[in-house]
Amino acid sequence: MKYNAPWLWTDTKCIMVDVTKWPLFSVIGPQELSMIQKALVFGTSANEAIYITKDDEVYVFGLNCSNCLGTGDSQSTIVPKKLDSLSGKKVISLSYGSGPHILLATEDGELFAWGHNGYSQLGNGTTNQGVAPFPVSANLLNKKVTEVACGSHHSMALTESGEVYAWGYNNCGQVGSGSTANQPTPRRVSSCLQNKVAVSIICGQTSSLAVVDNGEVYGWGYNGNGQLGLGNNGNQLTPCRLAALQGLCVQQIVSGYAHSLALTDEGLLYAWGSNTYGQLGTGNKSNQLSPVQIMTENERVVEIAACHSTHTSAAKTQSGQVYMWGQCRGQSVVLPHLTHFTCTDDVFACFATPSVMWRLLSMEHDDFLTVAQCLKKEFDNPETADVKFCIDGKYIYVHKAVLKMRCEHFRSMFQSHWNEDMKEVIEIDQFSYPVYRSFLEFLYTDDVELPPEDAIGLLDLATSYCENRLKRLCQHIIKRGITIENAFSLLSAAVRYDAEDLEEFCFKFCVNHLTEVTKTAAFWQVDGNLLKDFICRAGRCGAFKN
Repeated sequence: MKYNAPWLWTDTKCIMVDVTKWPLFSVIGPQELSMIQKALVFGTSANEAIYITKDDEVYVFGLNCSNCLGTGDSQSTIVPKKLDSLSGKKVISLSYGSGPHILLATEDGELFAWGHNGYSQLGNGTTNQGVAPFPVSANLLNKKVTEVACGSHHSMALTESGEVYAWGYNNCGQVGSGSTANQPTPRRVSSCLQNKVAVSIICGQTSSLAVVDNGEVYGWGYNGNGQLGLGNNGNQLTPCRLAALQGLCVQQIVSGYAHSLALTDEGLLYAWGSNTYGQLGTGNKSNQLSPVQIMTENERVVEIAACHSTHTSAAKTQSGQVYMWGQCRGQSVVLPHLTHFTCTDDVFACFATPSVMWRLLSMEHDDFLTVAQCLKKEFDNPETADVKFCIDGKYIYVHKAVLKMRCEHFRSMFQSHWNEDMKEVIEIDQFSYPVYRSFLEFLYTDDVELPPEDAIGLLDLATSYCENRLKRLCQHIIKRGITIENAFSLLSAAVRYDAEDLEEFCFKFCVNHLTEVTKTAAFWQVDGNLLKDFICRAGRCGAFKN
């Protein structure tokens, strides 16, 4: 697969989305909306919502089925109510079940739960409804929870050390305990996960999946539609590795009601499980018991989306194109359909049934131009610029004051004892036009828009100019664009520019795809010392064992 389209990366982990695309938020006034930092719409009819403000206050509103709002009573409310017990908590992960029940993890590693508890899915050892948020601590003392996931009536939590805990409804083995008895409190999922470090967890309605640090995927629970991807439709009471994904490094996995999607580190997309509505994107409605690759003719996929309460699937490509398939407003779309959306979240706002959110969202506000937005508009504007750079015969118009504020290199350059301080045109010959333009634009926008191959040149510039944050962004771009063909070249660049984190990432990728990488021209064209060091290091990691 070729990588020749630019990839836009911003220094944030959250995708910015307009929350008012969900009708439920139409009852919230503009002043309240301007304070929202994160939000989640959930419930069997998408009639409940929770949001977190910029000052870390948690509010809820909606129908309040099974006390899922956590307000202390069973009353519905169209007016947002604050959950005082969560005041000041920095929320990092939030998930909901079908009851609904709610799990919430904080930056400090605390776990809170409330709502439906008919199967002990709140983890407090009882089946009493949770009318308000309470800390879940049983078997989790001194454990820092980093991620939560809810199935229909079961729950999972991932700890900082990579341990997976599960509890609640277990009729199909979705808790992974080896039996079908309900689990009243958090229990560590062991079996073949005992010595593994999990990095991600996800729930279908009555199934569970985990990704471990080497990219392997494990599944357990209900498998009647093949949603565990094991090649059969028998339930699994303990975790079992998806052998069909052997040799692939999965970096993201999502589950719908009874289907699953996996995205590899090469941008390849696999689907399996129920296909009643075409949610696998295979062009038909036949269930798949094992993972099958889809969107093979499209460019690299960088994000996938699904959630356990819908039969809808979505994906985003490296150039920002968003596709949807499955159940879309009552229609069965059996092949990925290109939309006009800019993010996968919009698919669920407009086409999913119910129109819930598939992840916790962040808000952006564009009702006025901020200082940052004004700066972005003025980049390469000859009408307001007071200096211009000439690279390869092309001009870039900028402002000395902005460059001096944003970059130590320019702060030194535009001093009276530097010749450049008096020049209106500054010639640059050590970097290419795309690289230098991207650098200057970064100083105005905090964004970098370059393909991985050019990002290598920008990494060189960032190293030369001691721009550490830009250096990190370049490494992110390169990671997202790594392929079999360019992996060893990127590893060589990481070593050359002393980018340790990127070097480790590229090294692991090369080891994970060792046979294919050693067949590339880049592998045999690198410096002999680097090749020798790589072979020695790979040998120490056991890469050449049979």
